[in-house]
Amino acid sequence: MTTATPLGRRLASPTDVSTIKPILRKPAPQQGLKRRSNDDDEDTSFQLQSSPTKKRKTVMFNESLNVVREISSKSLDEAKAEVRKALERHAQGVNGDYDNLKAVFVPPRIKKRYGDDEESNEDEDEEGIKAEDLLVYVVALTSSAPLLGKKSSDLIKSVLQCSWLEQDDNFAKAYIQLMAALSSVQGSYLSQVLSMMVDKFSPVRGLAVPVKGFASVDAETRKQRLHLGLRYLLELFPAGGKIILNMLESKFPYTEDSKAVHMEYIDHLLRLRKDRPELDRDIMELIVTKLVKLDVEMIVDLESEDDETAQEVMKLLEGNNDEDDSDAESDFSDDEDDEQARRIKLYKSKAETMDAILDLLFSVYNPIFEDPDSPEAIEAFQDLLSDFSNVILPTFKSRHTQFLLFKFAMKSHQLMDLFIGTLFNIAFESNRQPPVKQAAVGYLASFIARGAQVTSEQVQKVSKTFLDYIDHYRASHSGCRGPDVKRYGQYYAYFQGLLYIFCFRWRDLIDRDLVPPSLDWDDVASFIGVDLPWMPWLKSRLQANIASNLNPLKCCSPVIVEEFARLSHHLRLIYIYPQIEKNKSIQLSQFFTRTYATGGALRDSGCDTDEEKWTHLEPYFPFDPFQLKGSKRWLDLSNTYMPWKPFAILNKDEGDDGDVGETDEETEADEHGSIQEDTATDDENNYD
Repeated sequence: MTTATPLGRRLASPTDVSTIKPILRKPAPQQGLKRRSNDDDEDTSFQLQSSPTKKRKTVMFNESLNVVREISSKSLDEAKAEVRKALERHAQGVNGDYDNLKAVFVPPRIKKRYGDDEESNEDEDEEGIKAEDLLVYVVALTSSAPLLGKKSSDLIKSVLQCSWLEQDDNFAKAYIQLMAALSSVQGSYLSQVLSMMVDKFSPVRGLAVPVKGFASVDAETRKQRLHLGLRYLLELFPAGGKIILNMLESKFPYTEDSKAVHMEYIDHLLRLRKDRPELDRDIMELIVTKLVKLDVEMIVDLESEDDETAQEVMKLLEGNNDEDDSDAESDFSDDEDDEQARRIKLYKSKAETMDAILDLLFSVYNPIFEDPDSPEAIEAFQDLLSDFSNVILPTFKSRHTQFLLFKFAMKSHQLMDLFIGTLFNIAFESNRQPPVKQAAVGYLASFIARGAQVTSEQVQKVSKTFLDYIDHYRASHSGCRGPDVKRYGQYYAYFQGLLYIFCFRWRDLIDRDLVPPSLDWDDVASFIGVDLPWMPWLKSRLQANIASNLNPLKCCSPVIVEEFARLSHHLRLIYIYPQIEKNKSIQLSQFFTRTYATGGALRDSGCDTDEEKWTHLEPYFPFDPFQLKGSKRWLDLSNTYMPWKPFAILNKDEGDDGDVGETDEETEADEHGSIQEDTATDDENNYD
């Protein structure tokens, strides 16, 4: 049988057992029980130290627990004899004493709680065992732990229902040692013990039950006791780390659960992460995974909603009105059974939860990046990149979670290069799935376009790489019969990304050394109608690709193509309206159908070939404006984020220009299911 030391002491040898101090006696400072200093993050009246000896797993106690004898009406020897007798007779098939022992740990007051009986019955409380007697039974059962086999599972279940966090420090310490003793008997008991403790992460599952005879225990003290026990068990049983990680995921709150439930659970996760550094990466990835799920679920659900519901939710997200949040729902909340009111309330709850979790994560990481080029910051950012690559990027339509990367990448050029390099690696990895590679291109284009701290050199390098790719792709697909977003999706992703970058960063694509001195970089009007010295090969390569059979203007998002057409025309880069007009007569479905002659792909995607929008590339640029009003405070948008600023002068001139009409951005955004403001095609915002 393996052995483990008692809390707070190292066992040198079995002969030293008689010298072990009782766990309920106040120990000397050098022993396992100690008080934290004022500098510690947690303030608790006790702390347990596990022995560094990891091979010995039997929990042992001093035979003379004098404190127990003093405070209990039953001696420890009597309790130990009673417990041993009950377990031995139970093994022989006689269960009377055994059933009484089970009742000790689940007295009527606890049974009442599990039966959801809200009425209090003081007389029934008196029938239950006194708290000080229960303490003696806890210690007695610990000494008889080796007798607890598989046939004692119902007793273990009763023991695990004990309200141990709501009693005093002595009881909590004794109970933790009982949990360690049970866990040493067989592995399944360790899983049950850890499950009981993780259940208490949730304010619903782990509802505190006051114990008669003890003062009310505040929430912080209960948390400290709980994590003291977890820390001790995981030090004794390292295998518990993998067990508890599975539990943390399975017991994580549902997306429909309230913000309070989520935040309480995550608070426990962060405490566990601090106590057990080896679990750090798994815990943070779990939090990010659940956040992304919540993020995407809300966006996808909103896309399926009617305009009226979506607009009400947008009011709540944007916080544009000065009224109380409840007023925003007033139009729908008169009838509690109204389905629309219920959905709006659910979306509001999810948005608040997302906002709170992101706000917390920003606060966790922000201190690390005070010195963004420090080894600690680099390591933390690489961890974020790992979560991004494994969780965020492969999850299509994530809307807010990725701003963790955006914020901290903006802290230094080194971090920006790390992020850009990671995106390039993913975009060009041959073993990556095409949707993931296309998403990486979208992230890269969006980051370059929106990052205010991204340098002109970085803009030109990325743009040149995009140009090189589309030119090489065009040359290697010279036999292309026509545009096909399904077959050539990666090509269109790069081309659309290039157009998107141009719409935001066209100034950075100009060779400043060759710019005429008459141009004013702060005056957009000074660039209109001037032949500008664009970066090498930009114009010729764009023209060659636009004129090719791949016909990227037909497959890219019409909103982005239209905005690029307006800018490139007035900036004298390239005139593409004839090609846009020509494309109106081209039905993409003719190429789409011939490519997939069996129709299987069409059925799988649920597409109607008469619907041209299904054959356009999705306009997904993940760093479009952040909409959660609480956590937005971390983004410092004035210094790090590039807003969309359409040309007011272009809109004035286009009334006389028959080549181009006004773009209804809201219609286009709704068509593609976007929930965006201030985007590259937002013609209805304030023009500069």
